[in-house]
Amino acid sequence: MEKSCTLLIHFDKGTPAIANEIKEALEGNDVPAKIDAMRKAVMLLLNGETLPQLFITIVRYVLPSEDHTVQKLLLLYLEIIEKTDLKGKILPEMILICQNLRNNLQHPNEYIRGVTLRFLCRLNETEIIEPLIPSVLQNLEHQHPFIRRNAILAVMSIYKLPQGEQLLVDAPEMIEKVLSTEQDPSAKRNAFLMLFNCAHDRAINYLLTHVDRVSEWGELLQMVVLELIRKVCRTNRGEKGKYIKIIISLLNAPSTAVIYECAGTLVSLSSAPTAIRAAANTYCQLLLSQSDNNVKLIVLDRLNELKSSHRDIMVDLIMDVIRALSSPNLDIQRKTLDIVLELVTPRNINEVVLLLKKEVMKTQSGELEKNGEYRQMLIQAIHSCAIKFPEVASTVVHLMMDFLGDSNVASAIDVIVFVREIIETNPKLRVSIITRLLDTFYQIRAARVCSCALWIIGEYCFSPSEVESGIATIKQCLGELPFYSVSEEVEATDASKKTPQSNSITVSSRRPAILADGTYATQSAASETAFSPPTIVQGSLTSGNLRSLLLTGDFFLAAVVACTLTKLVLRLEGVQPSKVEVNKATTQALLIFVSMLQLGQSPVLPHPIDNDAYDRIVLSIRLLCNTGDEIRKIWLQSCRQSFVKMLSEKQLQETEELKAKAQVSHAQPDDLIDFYHLKSRKGMSQLELEDEVQDDLKRATGEFVKDADDANKLSRILQLTGFSDPVYAEAYVTVHHYDIVLDITVINRTRETFQNLCLELATMGDLKLVERPQNYTLAPESSKQIKANIKVSSTETGVIFGNIVYETSNVLERTVVVLNDIHIDIMDYISPAVCTDTAFRTMWAEFEWENKVAVNTVIKNEKEFLDHIIKSTNMKCLTAPSALDGECGFLAANLYAKSVFGEDALVNVSIEKQADGKLSGYIRIRSKTQGIALSLGDKITLKQKGGS
Repeated sequence: MEKSCTLLIHFDKGTPAIANEIKEALEGNDVPAKIDAMRKAVMLLLNGETLPQLFITIVRYVLPSEDHTVQKLLLLYLEIIEKTDLKGKILPEMILICQNLRNNLQHPNEYIRGVTLRFLCRLNETEIIEPLIPSVLQNLEHQHPFIRRNAILAVMSIYKLPQGEQLLVDAPEMIEKVLSTEQDPSAKRNAFLMLFNCAHDRAINYLLTHVDRVSEWGELLQMVVLELIRKVCRTNRGEKGKYIKIIISLLNAPSTAVIYECAGTLVSLSSAPTAIRAAANTYCQLLLSQSDNNVKLIVLDRLNELKSSHRDIMVDLIMDVIRALSSPNLDIQRKTLDIVLELVTPRNINEVVLLLKKEVMKTQSGELEKNGEYRQMLIQAIHSCAIKFPEVASTVVHLMMDFLGDSNVASAIDVIVFVREIIETNPKLRVSIITRLLDTFYQIRAARVCSCALWIIGEYCFSPSEVESGIATIKQCLGELPFYSVSEEVEATDASKKTPQSNSITVSSRRPAILADGTYATQSAASETAFSPPTIVQGSLTSGNLRSLLLTGDFFLAAVVACTLTKLVLRLEGVQPSKVEVNKATTQALLIFVSMLQLGQSPVLPHPIDNDAYDRIVLSIRLLCNTGDEIRKIWLQSCRQSFVKMLSEKQLQETEELKAKAQVSHAQPDDLIDFYHLKSRKGMSQLELEDEVQDDLKRATGEFVKDADDANKLSRILQLTGFSDPVYAEAYVTVHHYDIVLDITVINRTRETFQNLCLELATMGDLKLVERPQNYTLAPESSKQIKANIKVSSTETGVIFGNIVYETSNVLERTVVVLNDIHIDIMDYISPAVCTDTAFRTMWAEFEWENKVAVNTVIKNEKEFLDHIIKSTNMKCLTAPSALDGECGFLAANLYAKSVFGEDALVNVSIEKQADGKLSGYIRIRSKTQGIALSLGDKITLKQKGGS
């Protein structure tokens, strides 16, 4: 059986010391050699060696030493050696030690006395302690505080021993006297801690007697006071009021640790608005005054918790919270923005947006390397503010458009997406946005941003002047035609003849591309540009940004240019009375299209135009040569109608999610409700009254009982042994983030007493047992509750297995009963989460672990199968419901979840209906770690059949 250990030292097993060498060094007079030998002896003992021959040597040669280091090492040695025999009786040689300890407790040197008193705190043998008690009590009145504080701790640990109350009958009384006279803050704290642990009522009595002076006490003592208040209020909720006043008074303490603890205690004990406001103010004060980033992140977590339970109070503090953006750390900025965006109301929106605009302007200075990422976060924040509160859009949209030419492509894409949404939802801003976009178009440097900007120009230029400006801007950015000269073509032809091999190699080495729904496709030139790092060119009025991008081989952009020009020419036909002008614009557009096709088929570029882009440009040429009303309607109206539909669906989805959250109720119809108006208010302060009201409200809404889901508890009880086994065992499994608690009930089914009954557990996967097993004695037909704690370090399916071992009086060998395995389900660790399509695709491309599961199910309907997978895997479907509507025999959807450890789980479901009505296809799981990919794959394989 392993013994409990109070000491842990790193031991390098490279060259273990020999007992004889240690013995020789201890017998010599050289003090440094003696110190070194004692250190080796302590390390060997800690690593399982017994060294019985050293004890007498140490008693003879080390005990008399006056050196402080030697004496300290001697006490460590005495702490870890065996002091009892196998039957639990004290070894006779320990009497030699007793006299030495008594001498140490009366030693003239304060250090020797102090370390000896500290040693007594870790001693459990009453036979050794009993003769030392008078000397310990003497030290309570010593003039040096170091000795007094250790003497108090020694009294506390002796009093806590099984026979402690007989050894020190009046210890609490003595310590209370010490507490009333003690001046040293540390000794005072130890004395109060002793009363807190051993004489609860005396501690409360002392606190309430000196309630006016609590704010003057030292930091250490105030921390113990808060711990006492928490303990008292948990056991006796009725007395909360008077203790909350103490906590409020401590909020002005000079120590930041105390005020942080005060705020946490207030939130856990009371729901009164005054108390919550005080706690929130304290957190905001800490957020701005502390320079440590870890502290800021912890405080932001606390504020986030307050936001979810007391949003109304947090709304008033939004400007205090947003000041945390001044920190240069991206994690702090991200968390702050997440909290702020959920606290935005019509009352504070203008202030928030003004501050966010100032922060965006600051990022232009370019002093910090992470400015690009921070700017992107701010743009996304402003975007969501403008969508929630359209009236602020006009104040921010023009500022945002300054960043269309941003070198950080991600933030430029966010800006153009924001502009696209605002121009549709705010018709009043259309003219100013279009004018500004046409003015700044030449600054755009990224192909993806250009594509989106061109779509906006094609859809929202309505008046003749706008349409003409749109055509002129595109022409200017494309530059002079043709795109290459004859001499360049000749050079390119010669170069391609010299190295014909290189082109074929580049084509064959391309990877499959990932499409928007997460599926694969053979990569063509268009998708190459879409998924490789974005091409950025320096836009200027002279060279033209569109021309530069086209000359890099971006033919997807060429197709977008063709579609935009086609729309603009078609619209010009409707708004321009002069036929000459329309024909002129048409011929110019056709010339551009033909030039782009020529460029695509010339040897000037490393790869030719892809089929998709070629077909779209040819279609544009045909349309302009032969237009009809039906075609005009499709090109000029249907495209924008699809976009409007997408926006309305997004809004509808958000509204439904909010409705679903609001409908969650924790109250039962037959719960009792107290009417606080009918309560006695005698002697109650305003704060106590508020607290009572909030408690009643919580009771009425069922918040006090929402965790106690009895039906759910029953599903977590697992039978570990059979009914016919001599020992019956069952476990109730509680999973709480990083911990698993097994509450195991063991029942003796026989008429014999089981001795040394031990529950031995082992784990597989990333699970670790925290405690070592203990031995129990189980009477006939009696039961025992055994708790086992297991730590979890990553998200994967783990297995706990083990057995119960016991002895009976009439059988010599031990009996072993093997237990059923307990499988820890991955579903306990992952929860549905949301991310953008772009983020999903980025992660899908980056994550290296993929698990591919073939669909094998009895379910015949694609949508039904998808719902079954979502329910089985506890994931969120990112694909919009409208994209899954209809009966086409195919279905592709993306699912996403996050684990409690912050890991991402991505799933892509791609299925089709076969001619015989069965479903076939694949479910792909991707993650950063192998554990999630394998565990989710196993779960899906197990559950996908359906029907059961």
